[in-house]
Amino acid sequence: MIENDTLTRLEARLEALESRLAYQEHWLDTLDQTLAGQAQRLDRLERVNALMQQRLREQHQTLDALDAPGVSDADERPPHY
Repeated sequence: MIENDTLTRLEARLEALESRLAYQEHWLDTLDQTLAGQAQRLDRLERVNALMQQRLREQHQTLDALDAPGVSDADERPPHY
């Protein structure tokens, strides 16, 4: 009888461990999918950031090119005029 009781308890523990393992595997898969999605989003954001930096540099270059080379700061009106 003691053997049967011990076997029943071991089976119950084994089932509990298998259940916990399945639950943890499910969460690992979920976390893996979430991490992959965040990595893709980060890649997109980095590409957008690089594009915006390039456009900002181009705008600065355009503004510098439009700046009249013959006009100095001394020739400009003060801001209160």
